[in-house]
Amino acid sequence: QVQLVESGGGLVQPGGSLRLSCVASGTIFSIYSMSWHRQAPGKQREPVAVITSNGPTNYADSVKGRFTIPRDNAKNTVYLQMNSLKPEDTAVYYCNVDLRTSASRRTYWGQGTQVTVSS
Repeated sequence: QVQLVESGGGLVQPGGSLRLSCVASGTIFSIYSMSWHRQAPGKQREPVAVITSNGPTNYADSVKGRFTIPRDNAKNTVYLQMNSLKPEDTAVYYCNVDLRTSASRRTYWGQGTQVTVSS
């Protein structure tokens, strides 16, 4: 059984930084793309950043130049480094991982971690 565990959310002032982590555990054969999404109150969940298995990344226009999405393949972990945070970045952040187990290939979601940007 696969689990995604997220950590690193919290309250930060505008202009501050946070780093989110998402660790995939279980009997995992391969991990493909890893991504972060967010959902603000009253809004739909939206993609924030994605990193493919061999490194290329893509970012939402709203976070380009402020967020980065490194991954550590040895640890089955993806991070979201968030700098120059703005109040509009306030949301629940979810990681999503496309991976293969012995049974199948599918995507999994983390439980979400709250990020609040406020003075």
